[in-house]
Amino acid sequence: MKTAVSIPNDLFDGAERLARRTRRSRSRLFADALREYLARHAPDKVTESMDQAIMEIGNERDEFVSAAARRRLEGTEW
Repeated sequence: MKTAVSIPNDLFDGAERLARRTRRSRSRLFADALREYLARHAPDKVTESMDQAIMEIGNERDEFVSAAARRRLEGTEW
């Protein structure tokens, strides 16, 4: 689908430079950028990404991290 949008000149210039540097068309660059923006702001996608990161890290308890977090929380005024 074709559409027309207005963006500030400096943003357009930056997009133009990135498109040239990555050897993509402006249309492809804008489509990729919008796709990424939508994915980052879709609640299900955010949860899915967080779940994936936790799966990669694992559920093992790290005593050092637990102790550091405890000290940090104890020093925080609520």
